Amino acid sequence: MSLAFIPLYIRFLGIEAYGLIGLFAVLQAWLVLLDMGMKPTLNREMARFTGGVHSANSIRDLLRSIEIIAIGISVSIGLGIWAASGWLASDWLRSEELPVNIVARAFAMMGAVTAMRFVEGVYSSCVVGLQRQVQYNIINSILATTRGFGAAGILIWVSPTIEAFFIWQGIVSLLSLGIFVWATYRYLPETDRPGRFSMSALRGIGRFAGGVMGITFLALLLTQVDKIILSKILTLSEYGYYTLATIVAGALYILTGPITQAWSPRLSELHASQQESALIDTFHQGAQLVSVLMGSAAIILIVYSEMVLRLWTQDVALAQRSAKLLSLLAFGNLLNCLNWIPYQTQLAHGWTKLATCTNAVSVAVIVPAILWATPRYGAEGAAWVWISLNAGYVLISTQFMYRRILTQEKWRWYVQDLLWPLVAALTVAYVSAWAMPDAESTLSQLIWLFLASAITLVAAAVSAPRVRTALLMQTKLRFQSI
Repeated sequence: MSLAFIPLYIRFLGIEAYGLIGLFAVLQAWLVLLDMGMKPTLNREMARFTGGVHSANSIRDLLRSIEIIAIGISVSIGLGIWAASGWLASDWLRSEELPVNIVARAFAMMGAVTAMRFVEGVYSSCVVGLQRQVQYNIINSILATTRGFGAAGILIWVSPTIEAFFIWQGIVSLLSLGIFVWATYRYLPETDRPGRFSMSALRGIGRFAGGVMGITFLALLLTQVDKIILSKILTLSEYGYYTLATIVAGALYILTGPITQAWSPRLSELHASQQESALIDTFHQGAQLVSVLMGSAAIILIVYSEMVLRLWTQDVALAQRSAKLLSLLAFGNLLNCLNWIPYQTQLAHGWTKLATCTNAVSVAVIVPAILWATPRYGAEGAAWVWISLNAGYVLISTQFMYRRILTQEKWRWYVQDLLWPLVAALTVAYVSAWAMPDAESTLSQLIWLFLASAITLVAAAVSAPRVRTALLMQTKLRFQSI
């Protein structure tokens, strides 16, 4: 849903207003820092609760303590953005068509929506931590559909303005918050008393939360600095084009997010219950699934970037202009996601030091590189820096992880989990691109792209041992049931 309506948003709002939507996404990313590590920590503690570490009363006390802090922070977020909206509209952005007062109102509404989604994240992390994955995805899918179709309907039939867009986002965010509050307390067991604010509960998670906050701050510097710099350097319309390319490449995270969402609490539960062999199996299964799903999709974007953009936007000039940037960003995002399961395994062990140190070194090297490359080479320079950063994570940072945890699993991760499925997918994708006939119609190009994607996915899945075994078992069960 976040991707489906982007061409429509650009058509009805214009590229400048769409640039504001891109800034809204950047704003939400940076404000994650203000949760002080509470949400990933709460996710982990809920999973540890399912593993028997917490009592029902203690986990409710922890939730109530974080609720109170999160509500206070969200009010500050909303008021702060509202107070700064005029300055952001007049002094930071370079708007050429949108009036300053409209941009200022859009920022004020962004603040209200961001505040509600900040609190919503507390409760959604609880549902995920309790491993209610199916229920979470049902709720999230319904809300995403409501958010996307509703925004499209508002723009088509009510008011094609950026203010109307953000008003609808606010309505859906309020609905989302209410639903996730209800779901969280429904899935927690009943207790003999309501939850209480507890400093001892907060102190118990302080060290881990502090480590996660440090990691988050450094990661935000690494992933968002280019967007902040470009928002100042580029015109709002040019920034809108850059946002378009980053969102298409960022769509790859849609494939990886549910995997880490499901695997993270499971890894925490297995570590808490000291089931080491099951943890190792779960680690390799998750890593291979990331390589198969996200890897095959990323490779298709890299090889067919211009075709994907042309089919999606129906704008040949835009596709030619953005294809190389999309390929670079997709490659960088692929490298980034390959490290997600190892990172979640570190968090499951309560080990945040490695990620903090790695990101600190990366900031010291990469942020100056971005500041140097972006003004000189624009978006493509920033993309190459992003690729270099994530290659370092895969090739260097994980070496230190395997010295402390999963000490016998390094080469299985590199060879079975990464190399085999990715090489298979890359080979099939390039062969399909080489063999592609000259197809002029949109339908024939769509059919070829679909077939190439399907074959690439199958090749990756067959080449990943644990994914292949799981598919064969499911297929066998299906035939037996028939």
